[in-house]
Amino acid sequence: MSPSARTSPSSKTKTKKRAKPNGKKNGAQLLLGGLGAPQPKRPKGVPASAKKRKTKAAEARAAGPEPEPSPEPPDGHEPEPSAPPKKSRKRAGKRMDAKAMAAKQREISVAEFFTKNRHLLGFDNLTKALLTTVREAVDNALDACEEAGLLPEINVTITELNETRFIVYVEDNGPGIVKAQLPKIFGKLLYGSKFHRLKQSRGQQGIGISAACMYGQLTTGHPVTIISKTGPTRDVKRMELQIDTAKNQPVVVTDEVVTDDEHWNAKQSGTLVAVELEASFKGGHHSVESYLRQTALANPHALITYTTPRQKVLRYPRVVGELPDDPREIKPHPHGVELGILMRMLKESRGKSITQFLTGSFSRVSPKVAQQILETAQIRPRATTGLVHKDHPDALYQAIQATKIMAPPTSCLSPIGVEAIQRGMLALLYAREELGDEVDGEAVDQIVAGAEQDPESGLETGGMFVTAVTRPPAVYRGNPFQVEVGIAYGKGLPADQLAKVFRFANRVPLLYQQSACAMTKTVMQTAWRNYDIQQSRGALPTAPMVIMVHIASAWVPYTSESKEAIAHYPEILREFKRALQEAGRRLAKYVRRRRRVAEEEKKQRYIQKYIDPIGEALQEILKLSDAQVNKANDTLRDTLERSRKM
Repeated sequence: MSPSARTSPSSKTKTKKRAKPNGKKNGAQLLLGGLGAPQPKRPKGVPASAKKRKTKAAEARAAGPEPEPSPEPPDGHEPEPSAPPKKSRKRAGKRMDAKAMAAKQREISVAEFFTKNRHLLGFDNLTKALLTTVREAVDNALDACEEAGLLPEINVTITELNETRFIVYVEDNGPGIVKAQLPKIFGKLLYGSKFHRLKQSRGQQGIGISAACMYGQLTTGHPVTIISKTGPTRDVKRMELQIDTAKNQPVVVTDEVVTDDEHWNAKQSGTLVAVELEASFKGGHHSVESYLRQTALANPHALITYTTPRQKVLRYPRVVGELPDDPREIKPHPHGVELGILMRMLKESRGKSITQFLTGSFSRVSPKVAQQILETAQIRPRATTGLVHKDHPDALYQAIQATKIMAPPTSCLSPIGVEAIQRGMLALLYAREELGDEVDGEAVDQIVAGAEQDPESGLETGGMFVTAVTRPPAVYRGNPFQVEVGIAYGKGLPADQLAKVFRFANRVPLLYQQSACAMTKTVMQTAWRNYDIQQSRGALPTAPMVIMVHIASAWVPYTSESKEAIAHYPEILREFKRALQEAGRRLAKYVRRRRRVAEEEKKQRYIQKYIDPIGEALQEILKLSDAQVNKANDTLRDTLERSRKM
């Protein structure tokens, strides 16, 4: 037999092997057509069982999960077809049709929404809940007093019932609230007079104080109490309210007239709100005391008295005897109106010509500007607003955006002012350190009168330098705004710590979300080293310094409903940067001058220290008399001092 015949299997043998049924083939082999594939030779020393295991594992990985092997059929019988896989015993829930789905739909009340999402309003922890309640009540009180032309007098009292339950009382000397409006103001969310007007005010959304009342109701189950008097001869009304969160409607629990309260009978007018709530009283940067101190800084015309749960009375004096300028309401600017708002305004102004609509609905749109807009949009001047709303709203919108229109008026703004910022910072940071709680407006007047004043720099008194900058008005999205910056530097402030940043929006302190705020970002990005102030990269400056940043606007761009941080609009960031740079240049001028004076004083002390020994040496060498030595010392001292330009 030839060697080839011995080593190569015959074709007949191969055919038999292919045709031989094998019920033990797995699913991977069937899918890959492995029935007719020749098997590779087994390496020496490897058992056949190991070879089969490795081959099967590789094929299973390539083909996916291996099905269950079917049992070996008896001889002479065909294998039975495999049964279909069994379905899961877990039954799906009952399916709903469109009608059943529609039956479950219902309107969601805004009060019900914020009940489940109260963190959006600043009630996400007990400490913050106490601060938010005080802030909303104080902001409303300040707004009411200023609109009535009254210098604000605010009394804040917090009474502790137990470790986690308090009652917050906020009383003002404002004009009071008429009886019909009391339930809606305190018992209905998104109700107010400030949302639809373009005018600087602390509140904007009509949601703050009613949300505080809702939080108190949720956490304690007790209603809010309001006492109000609208005039010296008017009745004193007392009302207890709750909120029907499912309907966002107030529910009056009690309504009565108070006749036996001497305090309110003697009071001209005013309002008191009392909210019982679950809260936590703590000190520190996020405390009620810190908020009220900063409120006094941004509102130097207000007198604020605060009684803590420990019965400690803190008084923040009025250091400016005049109210700030009263902001005036303005019409919206065309460049700040989006297409959807424009279409709504067109729809609501049916019956007017498009020219009347443009000149009457927007600020800074004269008949000449209106004509230019309509020519660009190819709309007839006498076309009705209904026709334009139907056929040409997009063309009108595009023409408005393409037309150059004067910036909106700034009469809607009321900045704090340079002088008021300087007086407020002196009262908060310097006078209180020097005089304690006895500081008042007269004490601040004396400090300012004795300070070194430089109109181009600022005030310097007792080792503290204060400067302030008010930028010209600017515009973002058609909304006017104005930026102010104040800096206090020197005595009484820690020199080895990061500078403190006080943030304000429409005179309201912002205590939370500092890192997310456009103000903090701009302060950190300012190159303070250029102004001789130490600063690490990407950090606040390290200096005995307090930086105050304020934005005044008819519509403040907060990042959330809780009003804690300012959005990063490029126009706003640019104004913050310019104001900080201007204040920084003034600070650098003071720092360099003070350093130069310190160096000169040091050299003068050296002169005073060594002038007499020099005279004694001259007397001994030249045999001078005492009179000659004294004259030589005076001449030498005068020459050296003049050479140092002291």
